[in-house]
Amino acid sequence: MVKSFSISPTPSIIFGVGKRRELHGLLQKFGKKVLIITGSGSFSKSEAGRQLLDDIQSLNTCYFASVPGEPTPEMVDETVSKYKTVAFDVVVAIGGGSVLDAGKAVSAMLGKNNSVIEFLEGVGTKQPDGTKVPFIAVPTTSGTGSEATKNAVISRVGENGFKKSLRHDNYIPNLALIDPELTISCSKEVTAASGLDTFTQLLEAYVSTKSSPFIDALAFDGLEHVVKFLKPAWEDGNNTEARSGVSYAALLSGIALANAGLGTVHGFASSVGGMFPIPHGVVCGTLMAECAAFTIEKLEKSSEAYMKYAKVGRLVSSKANEIDEYYCNALTHYLHRLTEEMQIPALSSFGVTREIVPQLAAITENKNNPVTFSTEELSYILEKRL
Repeated sequence: MVKSFSISPTPSIIFGVGKRRELHGLLQKFGKKVLIITGSGSFSKSEAGRQLLDDIQSLNTCYFASVPGEPTPEMVDETVSKYKTVAFDVVVAIGGGSVLDAGKAVSAMLGKNNSVIEFLEGVGTKQPDGTKVPFIAVPTTSGTGSEATKNAVISRVGENGFKKSLRHDNYIPNLALIDPELTISCSKEVTAASGLDTFTQLLEAYVSTKSSPFIDALAFDGLEHVVKFLKPAWEDGNNTEARSGVSYAALLSGIALANAGLGTVHGFASSVGGMFPIPHGVVCGTLMAECAAFTIEKLEKSSEAYMKYAKVGRLVSSKANEIDEYYCNALTHYLHRLTEEMQIPALSSFGVTREIVPQLAAITENKNNPVTFSTEELSYILEKRL
């Protein structure tokens, strides 16, 4: 019998090389007054970026805001305050996961008089009402899958820092337009970190305690693509086929995590990323192998999750007809090697010390992981990546 499940809404999706050229025409369905949110990186300076922005401005009245890093409450509030008197027809976010999250939050907060912090899970006391200005997500990295999720992650970094979500079913983008050519301007460092974030999301959703047959199929398809195409995209950023494969995997990772949740790695991304200025993808990339290895070590070999890890291990192994244990070991060796080859920094590079590890472990969530770790075990994982 097929296990019962339910699926969250997804945005309208347009995917393909060159599809960015359709954006200015698609905007006409929403209206002429557009707020465009971009990052402060290389995209706006690239040929593809300049052409895309020129096309949008040729047919619309455009206003602009930029996001220099992971969005903070102050950043969202400042943009909303600046444009609170403008009746926008649509908000368009063009950038990496941080830009998409910022755009999602701004579209939700325009027209409201509250700070976004009042609506953040675990921080605020108010419930989002789901109203928003229509929102279009145009990713320029292959990472968070924010183009397909209903939450925006908002951060405040420091001793009492946090990474919390603004979440509502209606905050799903109205349209996700994914053109893999927009990721060509990504550096090797961004390609590695965002790609390993995608890999982590797919693997965590696949073995999640909330997984379903429907999401398993999507997540495994994404895993096949990220295994096949991440390394080639990292080695040659102009490889359009590889970029397309990783962009597709990132999209599937967003759909998968929205329905199956995430595991321990993303629990660390919240606790560590709230206290230290570490890019989200780097936290995930540096801890992915250790979390997977320790989870596999503690699983019963007859469990569904163990067999799923083995199935992923078959994707990275050249040998056939081996037992599940062989393929689980192959997977962990592959993940460790990928972390090393892609030169993902250790946590100590960002100021994380052994003394702070117990405090971080104590506030790390362990939801949906097929193994529940103790605080001491979470500390052990962190210490392995200092």
